[in-house]
Amino acid sequence: MDLKKRRKILEKKKTIHDLIKKASSIADPLSPFDSFRRYQNNDLSVYLESGRGDRLSSSVKQYIRNLLKTNMEGFYGSDWPIQAKVKRKEMSSADAHYIFVLEMRYGKDYETSTRRTCIEGCNQIAGFVHYRFTLEEEIPVLYVYEIQLESRVQGKGLGDFLMQLIERIASKNRMSAIVLTVLTSNALAMSFYMSKLGYRVSSISPSKANLPTFSAKYEILCRTFDSEAESVLEKNDEEPTKH
Repeated sequence: MDLKKRRKILEKKKTIHDLIKKASSIADPLSPFDSFRRYQNNDLSVYLESGRGDRLSSSVKQYIRNLLKTNMEGFYGSDWPIQAKVKRKEMSSADAHYIFVLEMRYGKDYETSTRRTCIEGCNQIAGFVHYRFTLEEEIPVLYVYEIQLESRVQGKGLGDFLMQLIERIASKNRMSAIVLTVLTSNALAMSFYMSKLGYRVSSISPSKANLPTFSAKYEILCRTFDSEAESVLEKNDEEPTKH
């Protein structure tokens, strides 16, 4: 490899590294999206606040653990104790960004001019999104680790609303794709992402790997925003991933 080509590759890597570092350091990724701060649908009225994994209080950590157990233990079955430990470690990482869904239970208007973080005490948490800015196959992506909602706020369009917001955050921070993992046993989630939102099984997903047998219990889904990400993360079935 000649010096000029090598320098170009290194410059590209540095640019991507700086992009992820900048996105990860933003104090409030929701600040450019005030129109997404609040969601109302018939009897549901919620607003959103951002958070960081290394700044969670013990009570919010406990809430996250409880909701994960309620929503996910049944899908993991006997694997849940191991997965719970993994998720507890992920939860508190400095790289973990959160969107908290807060129910407005006291009839108080949420005014932008007087916004205060009310994750504890003010109103009740009804769910959260955990996401990160990271690399997949040298592509800068927003990776959705979790989107978990209380049963009482499900089926009201909130999941769709949150994913619209996630796509805007990814675009604003110049990520080339959104990537997420879904358990194959979670038929509702698979249908939501693939049939409703149009996400595709990524070429880096276990089912696309050219293996003699496929026993993984999950798929990696993606939505790409540029041709390079598409060529890497959405290879055709006729172009199996090489190992």
